[in-house]
Amino acid sequence: MSMTEKIKIMLVKRKMSAVDLSKILECSPTNIYNKLKRDNFSEKELNQIADILNCDFKGTFVMRDTGEEV
Repeated sequence: MSMTEKIKIMLVKRKMSAVDLSKILECSPTNIYNKLKRDNFSEKELNQIADILNCDFKGTFVMRDTGEEV
């Protein structure tokens, strides 16, 4: 499963959109959509996204409240 797929799953689970994520990251929605399209995220960005989604990033997302791994 690609990182983009994992991020999209976590966005759905957290009832967020890519636009919501872009606002919190203070970047344009276009930038987020391009990164999702290319599956191109730095480890720093993945850690930021995990924090926003209330997850721990270990190459996978682990939901802090349920322990579910995606």
